[in-house]
Formats: sequence, structure tokens, C-alpha cells
Amino acid sequence: MITVNSDGKIMIRRCLVTLRPFRIFVLGIGFFTLCFLMTSLGGQFSARRLGDSPFTIRTEVMGALESRGVLRKMSDMLEMMVKRMDVLARLENSTDFRKGEEARFPPDRSVPAAGLMERIQAIAQNVSDIAVKVDQILQNSLMNGKVIEGRRDQCEVPRDPKYPDCSGKVEWMRARWTSDPCYAFFGVDGTECSFLIYLSEVEWFCPPLPWRNQTAAMPSSKPPPRVQHPPLGRKVTSYKWCQKKICIRGSISAKSLVLRILIHIGFLTEESGDVFSPRVLKGGPLGEMVQWADILAALFLLGHSLKVTVSLKELQNNLGVPPGRGNCPLTVPLPFDLIYTDYHGLQQMKQHMGLSFKKYRCRVRVIDTFGTEPAYNLEEYATLHGYRTNWGYWNLNPKQFMTMFPHTPDNSFMGFVSEELNETERQFIKSNKASSMAVVYGKEASIWKVGGKEKFLAILNKYMEIHGTVYYETQRPPEVPAFVKNHGLLPQHEFQQLLRKAKLFIGFGFPYEGPAPLEAIANGCVFLQSRFNPPHSSLNHEFFRGKPTSREVSSQHPYAEDFIGKPHVWTVDYNNSEEFEAAIKTIMRTKVDPYVPYEYTCEGMLERIHAYIQHQDFCAGASPLPAKPNGHAVPSSPSPFTLSPNATHLVWSYNTSSALHVWPPVSSMQVWVSEAGQACTETCQEHGLVCEPTFFEFLNKKDVFLQLRIACDSTESEMSHLYPALAENVQECYFQKEPLLYSCAGYSTKYQRLCPCRDYRKGQVALCRDCL
Repeated sequence: MITVNSDGKIMIRRCLVTLRPFRIFVLGIGFFTLCFLMTSLGGQFSARRLGDSPFTIRTEVMGALESRGVLRKMSDMLEMMVKRMDVLARLENSTDFRKGEEARFPPDRSVPAAGLMERIQAIAQNVSDIAVKVDQILQNSLMNGKVIEGRRDQCEVPRDPKYPDCSGKVEWMRARWTSDPCYAFFGVDGTECSFLIYLSEVEWFCPPLPWRNQTAAMPSSKPPPRVQHPPLGRKVTSYKWCQKKICIRGSISAKSLVLRILIHIGFLTEESGDVFSPRVLKGGPLGEMVQWADILAALFLLGHSLKVTVSLKELQNNLGVPPGRGNCPLTVPLPFDLIYTDYHGLQQMKQHMGLSFKKYRCRVRVIDTFGTEPAYNLEEYATLHGYRTNWGYWNLNPKQFMTMFPHTPDNSFMGFVSEELNETERQFIKSNKASSMAVVYGKEASIWKVGGKEKFLAILNKYMEIHGTVYYETQRPPEVPAFVKNHGLLPQHEFQQLLRKAKLFIGFGFPYEGPAPLEAIANGCVFLQSRFNPPHSSLNHEFFRGKPTSREVSSQHPYAEDFIGKPHVWTVDYNNSEEFEAAIKTIMRTKVDPYVPYEYTCEGMLERIHAYIQHQDFCAGASPLPAKPNGHAVPSSPSPFTLSPNATHLVWSYNTSSALHVWPPVSSMQVWVSEAGQACTETCQEHGLVCEPTFFEFLNKKDVFLQLRIACDSTESEMSHLYPALAENVQECYFQKEPLLYSCAGYSTKYQRLCPCRDYRKGQVALCRDCL
């Protein structure tokens, strides 16, 4: 029989008094055990998630081995607690002890020791069972890990003729995978398997590995950014854009596509040097900013969702660029339907999008001030034939380049907006014009430095008061003659007021093709400019050297000369004093009204951009580049052309027009043959038409030559921006081998070119009569 002394009873009594907090402690241990098990086992199951790499399994299994040891220690501890509770339970059955305690503690407050014992025993049993299950899971995981590790060590470069570049790309990865952190971001760790997984699942140079779960190709990433309307604010309102409802009427359809559009103005980013902003404050050109502001406003008014970026960091965030130096593809599909940028932005996108740039470049529209001709655009051709420059070489569809003026039909004419005056403003200008006041075109002092200006300025000063808006800091620019009233740089509204008083706006030959002459004409001025003889080009003038165009510029503003002309625009030889003075006298007597060409009105620009967005698709067929024709020419088929009644050109047969979904519509097409040494641009202009490069594919056939009564003694298919063409002396017909080289520009005295021409709407040269 066990005897218990008074000290023992006191100890037992204290233990039983503390049983309630002890029960809480035990329950806490159980809860902790459950959480620990969920964490440990969750790690095992997470190793099998679809999105994870097999290279993470081994690490998690090793951590679980440690967890198994902890579970065993917890099981042993619970068993020890059960044994000690057995001793306390036997003591509790003592009659003396129970009577004494009932006197001090009411029955409803006594601790049910036996029930607590059962709970503890149940927890201990559960922990023991869980430990056994963990052992089984770990054994299976280790076996799987060994299989995967074996695969990881035994990966071989597959030899699949469908993936000819695979082995070369693996060799590159072996030597350079540490050159960019983005490879590690996608799971590359230097092993053969990691190279193959990356090259088959992130890029597409190798075939998928058969043991890989193909749904785990790309890491998770943040959702695409929510596109929003641009913060137009003062930047657009300063140009007084579209305040009348007429601007959104006309050809704008209520069923238009609403696109997500990114506008990235690359030349304003710090990474591009941003040499533009400081120059603007000192009289530098504002033409680019005028055009960008109008593009933003037009897209906004057409209802598209816009996101505007002017920094490289913003561009990377919006595109989903992975961390690193830009060698890896985007982490998410491109969240924008269109991207408007410039040459600086195009270069930044190429550097940071990796292979995704080739995939998505068909969605890019490049705002290109002076244009890019096909000969400079195609990399291979430009390198072989001396057309390579710092700006070309992009292999885009030439229509993706959008210009400020309709320089060449090879590109798309974007344009800008000149302010239209209301009737009250027009009457005010008529009554307040000073017939003897002239304003000089040019804000930079350097424009006045070039010699030869003193002579014609002296003639002008005999008849008119001359005003200038030349930038200066502390004193009058020394290059500006004393008889010129210089106002310095003026805010836009003050400059407009100056133009509304002046009779003449005179150019010095530079800057080329800016928006200011159209603004002057819109405010009732006559624009006087110099004729260039010989024309300026990259061959004879430093300004054009290196630009991706061979265009010859016959005056300071060819658009004003060719599309507006007299009485609003006068182009004369400034070296001929008599011609210059006679022009001044005539201009002073001539009355002109404010004039804005329709294509430079608010409605005209909206109409043009709307048509481009609705109809231009350079991603057709899931390929950014057109398919090359096989053989010597496009396969022959019954000709869709008919010879005109006077046998001078071909016209499209209206019976076949409806079957083709081409924009511009083929019904607007005519086929003419150029003179030797003449470009298609000039040939079409002579017949009151515009060259349309989209139609070249229909001309690249021998049947077309035959219908034009041209006998081809021989035929060849080559890459040339002059083809299709005829070598007249030897009766050889040449066909175009590369669709990206179809070009309205270019000429040679050796060839007569086949030229696709189309009609155009009055005042809207970018669109044919049936283009809307």
C-alpha cells in the first residue's frame, strides 16, 4: 500500500489545482502540431505545383527530413506526459485525498483528469500515425527526386530538324547564361536541363522535353497594367484642339474598335539624352511636340484607352519586362493592341523586350519626321547595297513609319493639326493685316549665321518692316541685323497674334518641313521660301546625311510648294534678286484668306487616324513580315486587269474587286509604266494619282507586262527596291523577290518601273475615294 505524507498531499493538491492551465497547454501543443504538419506537408505538396520547377523539389524534401525528426520528438514528449498523468490519476483515486479536496473545491469546478488523459492519449496516437505517414511521403518524394535528378543530369540536346537552332542556342547558353540576370529569373542554373527548359518553354528554339509538365512554362507575374486615358491637360489645350462637335462627326463610326494603346515618347526619356527639352527653351524646334500632342488628342477623342510613358522604367513596367539586361522575352502577353513611339523608343523596346520584340513589332507605329524608305529599312538589302544608316535597319513594313508630311507613299502620313479660325477671327484678320509687315521663320540664332542672307534681307527691308522671334539670354543676338525688330521667344498665343498682323512669313531655308508655315498660312500670311537648285539630299547636304531616305528636297517646305502653292505659297530663287523683289511686290498687292488644307484640320486628322486604326493590320497571318513569293514571280493566274481604252495603262476589273479584302480597295488602282530614270511617285503624280505600295503584289507577274504590251525576252527575280521593272534596251523583265522592298521611291536610268497608282480624296491624299 502506498502511503502519502502531508508534504506529498500538498504537492499533489498543487498539481491538480494547475490541471486546467495544463490542459490549455496541451491543447496548444496539439494546435501547434497541426499547424506544423500543415506547413511541412504543404511544402511537400507545393513541390508538385504546376508552376514550379523540378529543381526546387530536392531542397524542400531535405527540409522535410528535419521535420520528421521533430515529429518523433513531439510524439515522445506526449508519451512521457501520458505516463506522468497515470501517476496523478492513481493518486486522485485515494479516498482521503478525494474527501479533502471536495471540501475545498465544489464538484462543478473539479478537473476531469480521466477525460484529459483520454485527449492526451488521442493526440499522442494521432502524432504517431502522422509520423508514419510522413515517413511514407518522404520516401516517395525522395524516390521522385532521384528520378528528376537523374533526368536533370542526363539531359541531352535533342536533334530535331524542326528546331535547327537548338544546339547552337544551348552552346550560347553554356557560355553566356550568367551574362543577364533574367536567365536565372526564369530558372536557369547552369545545367543542361535548365538550358533546354528555358529554350523550349520561355523561348522557342528547342522542342519541349517529354518529362516536363508543359503548363509550367512561364513564371507567374503581375497582371497587365490597366490602361487609362492620358493626362492631356495643358499640353493639348495649348494647341486649342477640337472644341467643336464637328470634330467628332463625319466618317467616325459608332462601331469603331476601341484599342488599348501605349504611347512611348522615346526622345523625351533621360536614357536617350533628352537633348530636346533644353533646346526648346532656347528656340529649338517645336514641331515634334506639336505632332505628339495632336496624336494624343486624336487617339483620346476617338475613344481609345491610352497609356503614356516618357521614361524607360515606365516602359519596362507596362510591357512586363523581366529583370535583367533585356535578353529574355516578356513575362506576360503584350497588354497593348498598338504602340506609338519614335526611333529612340523603338531602340529602347528592342533592347529590353528580347525575342518578344520580333513577335510584337507588327503592333508598333513609328512617328518618323522625315520618313524611312524601304531600301533603308530591310537589313540585308541595306547592308549589301550601301543603304545602311543609324536610323533604318528595322525590317518593319514601311507603312508602319508615320510621317509629319506626305513625303513618300511608302510610309503612312500621320500629320498634325493647324488651328482653324472662326468667322469672327477671320474678319478681324482681314481688317487688321499690315501689308508691309514680315515675320522671319526661325527661332535659333544659328539660322541667321549662314551667309547670303544680307542681300535679300536688304531688299525685303525696302518694302516691309521685318520682325523676328530669335532666342537670346542677355543681349540681342549679333547675327540678327539691327533693322530687324526681334521679340525673342514668344508664347504660342503671342506668336499667333504676331502672325495675324503680318502679311508675309519668310523662310531662310531652314528648318525643313516644320508646322510653322502651315500655322502662318492658317492665320492669313503668305509664305515665301527659297527654291533649292540642286535639290537638297543626303548626297549633298549635311542635315540629311545619315537619315534613312534618298528623297530630294526642292525647297524648304515641299508640301507647301506642291500641295498648297500660290497665292498662299511662293517659291523663288533667293539668289536671283530680280525674281525675289518682284515676288515681294506682288505679295504685298495680293489678298489672301486664312487657309488650312483639309488633311491638317481637326476633322481631317481624326478621319485619317481612324481609317488607319480600323484597316491597317501588319500582324495578319501571325507573322510580322509578308510571305515571300516562290519562283521568279507571283504565280500566274487569270489577270484581274483590263487595258484602258487608249492602251496607256491598266485598270482593275470591277468583277473581281469584291473577292479581295485589301485596303486600300483595289478598285482605286491603275497601273502605269514610268519613264526611264523616273520614280513611281513622280509617275503617279503626273497622272493626278498617288503611288500605293500595297498594290505592288498584284503587279509582280509576267501577265501584267504582257497586258501592257511589253515583251519579256527573259525574266529574273531579285531583291531590289526598283522592281518590278523593265530593262528597256534588252527587253528583260525583273520581278520582286522580297515584299518588304516594294517601293514607290527610287529610280534608275536603266529601268522603266511598273507603278501601282490610286486615286485620292480631295484634301486627303492619304485616303482613296472609297477608303472609308
